[in-house]
Amino acid sequence: MSSPIRAPAISACRSLQPIAKPTANSSPAHGLSAFCGAGSLDYPTANLSTTWINSVSASHSVSFSDNSTIRAILLRGTFGPRYACGFFCNGTCDTYLFAVFIVQTNSGGGITMPSIGFPQVVWSANRNNPVKINATLELTADGNLVLRDADGTLAWSTNTGKMSVRGLNMTESGNLVLFDSKNSVVWQSFDHPTDVLVPGQILVSGKNLTASSSPTNWTDAGLFSLSMTTTGLVASIQSNPPQVYYENSLSGTKQNTELSYAKFRNGSLDLYLNSVEPTDPDLSIPIPDAKSAQFIKFGSDGHLRVVEWGQPWKEVADLLTGFLGVCNYPMVCGTYGVCSNGQCSCPRSGTNEVYFSPRNSRRPDLGCLEVKPLGTSCNNVSENHGFVDLEDVNYFEFVTDISNTNMDTCKEACLKNCSCRAAIFRYGSNPSGGDCYLPSRVFSLMNNNRALTNLNSSVSLKVQINAPPAVSAPPTVSTPPAVGTVPPTTDSKGNKKSSVGAILGSIVGVLFISVVIGSAFFVYRKRRKPDEVEEDYLDHVPGMPTRFSYEQLEAATENFNKKLGEGGFGSVFQGLLKDGTKIAVKTLDGVGHIKKSFLAEVESIGSIHHVNLVRLIGFCADKSHRLLVYEYVVNGSLEKWIYTGRQEKCLDWKTRRKIVLDIAKGLAYLHEDCRQKIIHLDIKPQNILLDENFNAKLADFGLSKLIDRDQSQVMTTMRGTPGYLAPEWLSAVITEKVDVYSFGVVVLEIACGRKIFEQSKPEEERHLLSAFKKKAEEGQWLDLVENFHCEDVQSNVEELVEMMKIGAWCVQNDYTKRPAMSMVMKVLEGGKDVDKDIDYSNFLTPPRYVMNDISGIDSEDATRLLPSVLSGPR
Repeated sequence: MSSPIRAPAISACRSLQPIAKPTANSSPAHGLSAFCGAGSLDYPTANLSTTWINSVSASHSVSFSDNSTIRAILLRGTFGPRYACGFFCNGTCDTYLFAVFIVQTNSGGGITMPSIGFPQVVWSANRNNPVKINATLELTADGNLVLRDADGTLAWSTNTGKMSVRGLNMTESGNLVLFDSKNSVVWQSFDHPTDVLVPGQILVSGKNLTASSSPTNWTDAGLFSLSMTTTGLVASIQSNPPQVYYENSLSGTKQNTELSYAKFRNGSLDLYLNSVEPTDPDLSIPIPDAKSAQFIKFGSDGHLRVVEWGQPWKEVADLLTGFLGVCNYPMVCGTYGVCSNGQCSCPRSGTNEVYFSPRNSRRPDLGCLEVKPLGTSCNNVSENHGFVDLEDVNYFEFVTDISNTNMDTCKEACLKNCSCRAAIFRYGSNPSGGDCYLPSRVFSLMNNNRALTNLNSSVSLKVQINAPPAVSAPPTVSTPPAVGTVPPTTDSKGNKKSSVGAILGSIVGVLFISVVIGSAFFVYRKRRKPDEVEEDYLDHVPGMPTRFSYEQLEAATENFNKKLGEGGFGSVFQGLLKDGTKIAVKTLDGVGHIKKSFLAEVESIGSIHHVNLVRLIGFCADKSHRLLVYEYVVNGSLEKWIYTGRQEKCLDWKTRRKIVLDIAKGLAYLHEDCRQKIIHLDIKPQNILLDENFNAKLADFGLSKLIDRDQSQVMTTMRGTPGYLAPEWLSAVITEKVDVYSFGVVVLEIACGRKIFEQSKPEEERHLLSAFKKKAEEGQWLDLVENFHCEDVQSNVEELVEMMKIGAWCVQNDYTKRPAMSMVMKVLEGGKDVDKDIDYSNFLTPPRYVMNDISGIDSEDATRLLPSVLSGPR
């Protein structure tokens, strides 16, 4: 850490930012002359109560010939490529990241604009939520680093308020650090990697690098993920489940309590799995020794490259290709493309029928499209679905779904599986005893090299061979003369004659037909009026998001190809809009409650925005189709991360505490800050989503209820999920305190690391609330905590017990004794204490209807969904 801590002083040079209050310890080196370019320009630290503005007139603003622009806030060192942090944009500069980047400086301490060697971003805070001109970054008086867009919307925060932060520091190694009075780290960017590692940085087990969606789209996370696990380094591409294309693993049992990690040092990427420093690493990937600034970047194509400053920046190593070769990357030839010695082509059927065509005839590496999109219906599969068989073709991943089988059985299993997109079959010498893999999504294929694999491999791609039967048009029927008309008469030569009677008859006939048609149209309008009323209503809701056609969403999701999950009334699919926005599309199936759920969700969150609510981008109400379009939240639902032994990785205590605070903020906004009070009515881990920085967002408002501000309570039918339902549901008269109860259950699940009900436990411990009641009365709070083995819980026992007390405060049977969510926020932020008058003998007793509903739940299930539950995107 640098000492003493100094903050930039205010000045008038070129509308200087930051805006800071002059302090007694402000150094002259940070005065007017330094900001205007004279003398040393080393300004690595900042004090509290400092604000920076992303202004076009800001100091240290440099534009480069590649159309990128930086506005440096902190800079560490002079002369050569150095680390700095600030606002960064690329291309049109419509949006900006708050980022750490490597920038070239001159001997005088100024930031230079070299003709080659442009700034390189090595970390960003708001990749999925870029900001605009006049956005602000503030290091608040209580130690929170907050990024707000130009309109004041919260874009990102470290959530470190009330955590004794003293200042901000840009270290020599490129780590952005919030530190306390003892110079200890409170928060650091190294703990939240994006797609880059710099020398000295470690990637711990459970953390991952996520590539950008493309080399030019640097503001969105892409498909590829590089993770450190307890057995090694794993690279995968998003699918359901993820498909692994690289794994550098080592078997063995960890002999220490620390997390496994990978460390980037000069000359190697070292993996510590069963050991820790200062011992030698268990595995090591060699890297060319650095001659200048160097970093490792996980690219949008899935490659892991070492990049070094050399005027210009250049690639000095590709760390995975040496193990994989050219064709083993999942998107080397795009979806369905076949790679052969680095050349790409589309699959051929061996007949005159063409099932796949290039996306771009000039760019075969962009992959192939299905000529006839594969239908999702499982009806008449033998008639509508078939296969394109590819012999001696392999795939980068193979997971055995069926073992000791033959190719025909493998293909039959794929036909019967709606989500299966290919039957991949491998065998050694016996084609009747091979293994079968049924992926739900197909990326790049490759020719099989039997000399290397020692296996026979074939791929059968499922294709649409017949269109689903269409409803035939009614036969054409000749229309007899209308009642009251007179057939035309003819004269002796056969010419038509006119008569007054014929004319009058025709007029009467036309009037009669008009009446009949008008009546039929009125009946038709009357019969379909409810749907029309619904669609017209949606178009007039204030602030309504984008309305999509069904065809637009069908194209965005590639015919609903990638399923993210299923809920009570439909499924959720990942998609991509034409502007590059990643989306999650929820399809609502069925009738009855669907219309109410659809309207409730659109009306409740269609016109509100909050960082802790999943954003509703748009909707589709097109004939019988009802779909909701959300922002895509990369880390999925909370349930994947908090249950000990089943989570994707172990979340440290700070992250868990932050998630609880985020949920409280979202609920407080719904209950207290909206024009109408919104009660969510289905708070549970499955409906809480986590973004790339593990910011929590509430999702699924299909059961929500709007209440006018002058209403204290409302009567409604029971809705929600067993285990999270408050006792007052028995009376059907509820308040927003039902959400507080559900929140309390979730808090206890997060703190204890277990589900609300687990069948595998002894009877007295199966229900979390019953077990917790007993332990709380005995003061044995920690007996139910099941995550000591994987987290830093032991060093945060006091905060853990405090968190449990917050949960207990919220699940009291008497709803009047439960706190408001704004009160919970104050406790979590350190501004208030938990109520000390909680009577543990008079609460936490699960209502009888809850016990009856969940007693039969399998221990692997979080909850059993009621028919009225509509699960959100996850």
